[in-house]
Amino acid sequence: MKQFFLKFFTWWSGQTFGTQLWTKRYGELVGQDEQGNLYYRTRGGVIDPTLGFERRWVIYNGYAEASRIPPSWHGWMHHTVDVPPTQDNYQPREWEKPHQPNLTGTANAYRPSGSTLASGKRPKATGDYQPWTPG
Repeated sequence: MKQFFLKFFTWWSGQTFGTQLWTKRYGELVGQDEQGNLYYRTRGGVIDPTLGFERRWVIYNGYAEASRIPPSWHGWMHHTVDVPPTQDNYQPREWEKPHQPNLTGTANAYRPSGSTLASGKRPKATGDYQPWTPG
């Protein structure tokens, strides 16, 4: 019973009940990435008349975080490429970095120099600051 209510009312820990029904009725599985995320499109690649192109969506394996989509699937999800990486024998480019989750709010988040959170002690002022005085 708890799982039913979680699927009905929450979206951040997987698909909701409505998404599950929509996927069963209109979805066609295209592939799966290395994290276990499932990628779908409208059955048969039917063009949605309201959008003017086919619908594509992802069902996350676990927490729903958009940064969990790897570069190989990102282009397909955003209609940059027409062929999904499962059909194209996708080879990553040499300049592509490996996938990294969103680190905001964690100890590994980027903190530029001068940030109070970077080292715990802010560097001294360099003396190049000239305050504005009127007239």
